[in-house]
Amino acid sequence: VAGAGTPALICMDEPAAGLDTTESAVLGQHLRSITANGSAILLVDHDMSMVFDICDRVYVIEFGQTIAEGTPAQVRTDPAVITAYLGRSAGEVEP
Repeated sequence: VAGAGTPALICMDEPAAGLDTTESAVLGQHLRSITANGSAILLVDHDMSMVFDICDRVYVIEFGQTIAEGTPAQVRTDPAVITAYLGRSAGEVEP
């Protein structure tokens, strides 16, 4: 029961695992309400849509190394992130 009271920090590892898009969006709304009430959340997740929608700051790690950090807008367009997670260079156009 991590949300009991108002903890300073809640750590979550893959809370969106197994959720569909709608369920992830609902989870994201709940997580935002937690931060609005004064708790910080350290979130580790592969659901990039949810991460970009709810996080103020994003760190991208590949093979144990941080390859990008910043706001969701900054990280979303980072060439290293595009290459690592989409398997193509940032200059390639989607088919």
